[in-house]
Amino acid sequence: MRDRRLLVLAASAVAIVAFGVYGVMAAPGAVVASPSPRSTPTEEPRSDPKLTLSDPAPVTPTPQDGPAQAGARYLTAWQAGDLAAMADLVTDPPADFADRHRRFDADLRASLSSLAPGELHRESESAELSFTGVREVAGLGRWPFTSVLRLVMRADTWKVLWSPETMHPALKDGGRLVLKETEVRRPATLTREGVPFPRDSRAGDYFTGLGDTVLDVKLEEESSGRVLLASPPRPPSGRKTTISQPVQAAAARALDGVEQPAAIVAVDIKTGQVRAVADGLGVREAFNGLYPPGSTFKVVTAAALLRNGMTPESQVACPAGYTIPNGRSFTDSDGVDHGTVSLTTAFALSCNTTFAQQAYERLRDDRLRAEAADRFGFREKPGLSYCRIQSYEGPDQLGSDAIGQNSVQASPLCMAEVAAAVASGVWRPAITTAEPPADSPQPVPLDDEVASGLRTMMGAVVSRGTAAGAGLPPGTAGKTGTAEVENGGDHAWFIGYRGSLAFAVFVRHGGAGGTIAAPIAARFLNAL
Repeated sequence: MRDRRLLVLAASAVAIVAFGVYGVMAAPGAVVASPSPRSTPTEEPRSDPKLTLSDPAPVTPTPQDGPAQAGARYLTAWQAGDLAAMADLVTDPPADFADRHRRFDADLRASLSSLAPGELHRESESAELSFTGVREVAGLGRWPFTSVLRLVMRADTWKVLWSPETMHPALKDGGRLVLKETEVRRPATLTREGVPFPRDSRAGDYFTGLGDTVLDVKLEEESSGRVLLASPPRPPSGRKTTISQPVQAAAARALDGVEQPAAIVAVDIKTGQVRAVADGLGVREAFNGLYPPGSTFKVVTAAALLRNGMTPESQVACPAGYTIPNGRSFTDSDGVDHGTVSLTTAFALSCNTTFAQQAYERLRDDRLRAEAADRFGFREKPGLSYCRIQSYEGPDQLGSDAIGQNSVQASPLCMAEVAAAVASGVWRPAITTAEPPADSPQPVPLDDEVASGLRTMMGAVVSRGTAAGAGLPPGTAGKTGTAEVENGGDHAWFIGYRGSLAFAVFVRHGGAGGTIAAPIAARFLNAL
C-alpha cells in the first residue's frame, strides 16, 4: 500500500511540472529569462510533442521598410511633383500640405530641378536623412539648398515627420523667404563704335542699357535679411560690346513687319564676334533655342559627302521621290524629277531625295554625326550657341538627319557659325567678347577642298537655286531651309555670308525658306 501511494505522488508531481512548463510556453507575451549559473541543467528537458508550440517565423524587414528607402521614396515623389504621393508618406500631414508646397514655389517663382539623399542617422524608431537640392528661380538662376528629412516609425512603417523647414531650413519657427525687387537705372551698354544701340534694337535680352530701368532681384530671409540669391552685378556704364551699330540697325529693321516670331544673327567671319542679334523669338532664343534647321543642315551633310570622296561635280540622281531600301520614302517640295545632275545642282535645288540617298549609301557608319559634332559644333559644349545631333538608330533616321530633321536641332547662332565656317574655312565658336573665354571650344579647320566645294555650292543656291529670286545682293552665298514640325507651320531659314559677315535668318512657323527667310536676309544685307 505504501509503495502504491508513493507511485501516485510521483505521478502527480510529474503532471504538475509538465503543466507548469506548458503554461510558461503557451502564455502570450511571456519572456523566458536566461538561466542563472546555479540552476544550469545538466541535460535538455524533453517535451511531449503534443504540447510543443512552434514559435512564429521572425519578420525580416524588407528593403522598403527602412528609413533610408522611405526617405528616398519621398524625395522621388517630391522631384516628380507628386504631392499626393508625398502626403501619403507623411505622418499626420497638415490639411494644406499640397497648398504650402505650391505657394512656396509660386511666391518665389521657383521650380525644383533636382534632389539627392545624403547621410542617414538612425535611432531605434526615429531617423534623420540629410538631402541636397537645387531649385531654379526665375530671373536668378540656380538655388542650391540643404535640408533634413525627419522620419519616425508609425504602425511598423517609416513615415516622414514633416514640418515647413523640410522645404527649406529658413522656414523653421515661422521663418519666411521673400523675393525683393528693386527698380534701378540700367547701366548703359554701347556698340563697338562707342555709341548707343539703335532704336528698337531687339537686343534687350542680351545687353543692358537698352532701356531706362531694370529690376534687381534678391531672395532673402525675412527675419535676418540674409541674401540667399541675387541678380548678377551690372557691368559698368559705358561698356563696349562686339555689336556693330549699323549691322544691328539693319538686322532690327529687316524684321520690322514680319508677322511671325523671327531672329537675325550676324557674326564676323574672321573672329566669330557677334555683330548683330535681333531677336523676336523670346528670351535669348536666337542663341539658345533649339529648332530643326531643315535644309540649311545640308551644308553639313554636303561637307561629309565631300570628305568621303564626292566633288561638287559628282553626278547624282535628283528624283521627285526616293525610298530607302526597306525603309521610308522622301519627296521634294517641287515634286519634279530632275534626273541626273551634279551635286552642286542638287544642293542648289535642295533635293531631299539626293541627300537622303547619298547619306544612306555613303554615311551609314556614323560619319554624318561625326562631321556635325567634330567640325561644325553640333555637340555638348560651353559657348553661346546651342546645337546637337544624335547617333541614328536606323537608315530612316539617318536619311531624315541628312536633311536637317529627326535628331538635328540648332539655334540661329549655331547656324550662323556654320555659314561662317564655310566662308573662312575654320569653324569657331561665336563670342560677344574681344577674346574667346578660357573654356571656349577650340577652332576646327575644314579641309581646303571641302570648304572650297561648299562655297561653290552655296553660291549656286543664290545664283540659280532656291534663293535666286530673293533679291540678295551680289557676292552673297547661302542655303535656304524649310523645316517641318509637328505642331504649326514649317520653320523658314536662310543662312549665308557676304563680305566680312556670316548670318542666319530664322522665322518660326514662317513657311518656305526661299520665299520668306531669304527676302528678309536681302533686306538686311541691302541695308548695310
